[in-house]
Amino acid sequence: MARALALETSGREGSVALSENGCVLAEEAFSHGLQHAATLLPMIDRLTRQHGWTPASIDHVYVSIGPGSFTGLRVGVTLAKTLAFATGAKIVAVPTAQVLLANAPADATNVVIVLDAKRGQIFTARYTRPNAGDEWTEAEPAHLDTLAAMLTKSARPVHLVGEGIPYHQAAIPDADGSIIATASSAWTARAAAVARLGHEAASQGEVADAFTLIPLYVRLPEPEEKRLLAEAAARA
Repeated sequence: MARALALETSGREGSVALSENGCVLAEEAFSHGLQHAATLLPMIDRLTRQHGWTPASIDHVYVSIGPGSFTGLRVGVTLAKTLAFATGAKIVAVPTAQVLLANAPADATNVVIVLDAKRGQIFTARYTRPNAGDEWTEAEPAHLDTLAAMLTKSARPVHLVGEGIPYHQAAIPDADGSIIATASSAWTARAAAVARLGHEAASQGEVADAFTLIPLYVRLPEPEEKRLLAEAAARA
């Protein structure tokens, strides 16, 4: 009987979920912010107690690893590693782009993930499949790009999924009805999807090394980029 805790902290709204043998038992959302760490532990404690779980009874921790909010990803991955070290649970790293892909409409055949990376850029990935119901193929893995560039590479119709949609609306041609921005209810990555994807990966033996696991940032955080630029300028 495999019991798992799923963590989704990559976006403006986070969530946690409990699953058993791949079946989601509970999910609870919370607001994004620096209170992540303070909010998460009491929530996890309450949910596990409600289901009669103890920390030692958790077999897996499934964690959304990015791309997404730098702070949120650090909190989620750090918590996953801490739980693994403390309880012996195994970590399964779940790409956030795949978590968001789970929100795509059932009839979608082309999907572009849209997460705001500021400076006119997005964290993105592209997926395609021949027909609705078929397995998805990753046409482009998670990377930094612009929405305009991603749209030039995608077949039509294409569905856009992710919190970055309202920040990059100007890149969506008004007259192109084959570009479909999903409803805001589908913009948020959810821990329930992390739980399902994590279970599939765990079943294939895809377990992460708790010592070396780091978030999938795609690019350096802005303060780190500024530091490197300043050091390069000083050397010049």
